[in-house]
Amino acid sequence: MVQDIKTRVKSLNWESIQNELDAQGFAKLPAILTKDECDSFIELYSEEESYRTTINMTRYRFGNGEYKYFSYPLPEIIQSLRESFYPELAKTANRWLDYLKKPEHFPDHLQDFLKICEEYEQTRPTPLILKYETGGYNCLHQDLYGDVFLPFQVVFVLNQRNKDYTGGESLLVEQIPRAQSRGHVITLEQGSALIFPTNHRPALGKKGYYKNTVRHGVSTVTSGERYGLGIIFHDSK
Repeated sequence: MVQDIKTRVKSLNWESIQNELDAQGFAKLPAILTKDECDSFIELYSEEESYRTTINMTRYRFGNGEYKYFSYPLPEIIQSLRESFYPELAKTANRWLDYLKKPEHFPDHLQDFLKICEEYEQTRPTPLILKYETGGYNCLHQDLYGDVFLPFQVVFVLNQRNKDYTGGESLLVEQIPRAQSRGHVITLEQGSALIFPTNHRPALGKKGYYKNTVRHGVSTVTSGERYGLGIIFHDSK
């Protein structure tokens, strides 16, 4: 299964994905996880020993729902997703740094990046599963967790839109300097994914590139239950 995940991710049309990320800051991917894999994640949600913490979103005014951060060692399939996506996203991250004339550089492999996180005392894993019931939503936010972060993350939807739930679209809001914000509404099918910015994205203007801050969230689930899987690459303090 793990090797199969790596093959699936590697076989994506990364040239097209890289172009989409440059052009609009995000990219919608086809189904990568099978229905059985999605179902197994949903079943895993109730196994508390797999997680380091559970967050009640209402308590912290993050929205209405619940999410759980996995503990180390991560499940093999999540570790494989993290390792498989990271190299291509690091390429884009470094290209974006070049656009913004920044000297920093992300290493080619996930483990080297996590060593940098460790130097900044960021050692807690951040992949998570999210659950929303009818009326649930996620306020616009960013997942930074410390001074070191990869400027991309990936979210999967684990059950079927318009069958298991309605509503619950992925939301991206892009704050454009000296202008009004722009919103994006993205629907995902079971097993498919969205790559989007963790913090900001470079946008080309008349005088070169500038930063657009991006926040993400989930619109209100109008019926049923919606499960999501978030793959974040940097660890947390």
